Amino acid sequence: MPRTAGSLKIDRSQKTLRELTLEKMRDAIIGQYFQPGQRLVERTLCDELGVSRTVVREVLRHLETEGLVNSPPNQGPTVATIDADTTRQVYTVRALLEGHAAAACARLASEQDLTRLAAAIMLIEAAFAQGDHATVLAETTRFYEVMFNAGGEQVAWGIVQSLNARINRLRAITIASKQRGQQAPGEMRRLLEALRARDEAAASEAAQAHVHSAAQVALSALAAEPAGA
Repeated sequence: MPRTAGSLKIDRSQKTLRELTLEKMRDAIIGQYFQPGQRLVERTLCDELGVSRTVVREVLRHLETEGLVNSPPNQGPTVATIDADTTRQVYTVRALLEGHAAAACARLASEQDLTRLAAAIMLIEAAFAQGDHATVLAETTRFYEVMFNAGGEQVAWGIVQSLNARINRLRAITIASKQRGQQAPGEMRRLLEALRARDEAAASEAAQAHVHSAAQVALSALAAEPAGA
């Protein structure tokens, strides 16, 4: 995936400086501006971001809790690598949680919730067609937030959010695949059909099938990367 274009410089006109820096660094890692295994030098980051070393250190510590940064003892922080075993675990957890949430959504969702899910899918399809990967990521997250909350699964959604940085990092890999752009919207529409039919079993199955399909694309992409990349 190509490196993110443009400057990392922070726009201080909104949110707190720490929040903006965290968002900028998270997006830079997910978008592979910083490559897996790359060393993150505090002084260089201060210059690129235009913030203090204190802010950079706080942000790096937070990104470590999200699984995006590693800080080995006696070494500087680096961008966490993506390995197949961790990838399988993330998708396994996703399948369990999303399958459960889909069943709950089929049972409890309002018509307004279903309309919002349909709107998100339309935006995802349009973004795929335009190659707008940032919007695909944002609207996919929105789709799942609506689905979990419509089913009353706020605790489960909290767990998903704790993994969201890793999930979106893997989504960025799958979204870049032409194969996924063709598959994903159709899979999500099948899920929506099951939700509209109030078929809990079919909704759970469709949600899990969507996750398993994404997992295959992600694992294939990782396996195709050159050793040490």
